[in-house]
Amino acid sequence: MNTRNTLLRRHVLHALAAVCMAPLAATVAQAQTATFSATAVKLVVPYAAGGATDIVARAVSEKMATLWGKPVVIENKPGAGTTLAAAQVARMPGDGSTLYMTTSAHTIAGSIYKKLDFNPVTDFAPLTLIVKVPLVLVVRPNMNVHTLGEFLKYVKANSDKASFASPGNGTAQHLAGELFNTTAKTKMTHVPYRGDAPAITDLMGGSVDAMFATLTAVLPHIASGKLTAIALANGNRVEKVPEIPTFAEAGMKNFEAATWFGVLAPAAMPTALREQISRDIRSVVAQPDMRKRLIDLGGEVVSSDPAEFQRFMQAETAKWQEIVRTSGATVN
Repeated sequence: MNTRNTLLRRHVLHALAAVCMAPLAATVAQAQTATFSATAVKLVVPYAAGGATDIVARAVSEKMATLWGKPVVIENKPGAGTTLAAAQVARMPGDGSTLYMTTSAHTIAGSIYKKLDFNPVTDFAPLTLIVKVPLVLVVRPNMNVHTLGEFLKYVKANSDKASFASPGNGTAQHLAGELFNTTAKTKMTHVPYRGDAPAITDLMGGSVDAMFATLTAVLPHIASGKLTAIALANGNRVEKVPEIPTFAEAGMKNFEAATWFGVLAPAAMPTALREQISRDIRSVVAQPDMRKRLIDLGGEVVSSDPAEFQRFMQAETAKWQEIVRTSGATVN
């Protein structure tokens, strides 16, 4: 009898414990899957709408809005080689309400600008590097130039007026043009714009001669014949456009330049929230349709974690610092 009573008491206690623990377990499970408290997210893009960064940002934001069940709004803030947007984001709270889709220009700014209203390293928290995209040399369609040799001949014969566009001072596209001038001993004039889209529009219209463009931004115009692709600043040809030779194949060795698209947050963001948002973005990038979309844009999908992205940015900063030094590039 005593044994039966003891067993009964144990069963009752276990049942009561299960009842008491159920809400706690539900709370823990909810905490593990819940999104952050911000009711909407602003994803700042430091270039004008329609450019490569904007294209990638909008593709990611659509998926993130679905995952989080809240609006993810793109805010285009072009100007000053991404530094206007960066300064704005650096001052924002770290609650997840403001994120920043930026490019290699962020790791160039500290080397090429004498004074900044922010620190590119300490004022930001790296979340994830989404994709890397090589640059491609494209020229206006009425130039009647189709090879690197023909382009060099044209530029040297028109040294007083040859020009190249970029989406802004201090961008990878700007420095690629300056590096080309140094390597090829040419004197093309740099013409900065407030993003890819206006630069490409003027290039197609003949206002400038050439551009070291993000492959993503010019793929449709290459396909339509509105721009002529000369060479790809990459170690290998790209699967999406296998007909475009690399610079090495075209006759200029060791000329490689790429940009990338990654997401940063204000440095005030707590570590746990950084990790959560990074995981969420990486889960979206891992979706087959999203990966295909990024590859179709000419990119190499990376999807790194915060620590990996931080190491990558440190290496990028050192690389571009050396290019600024050797090319003598300056911001007017």
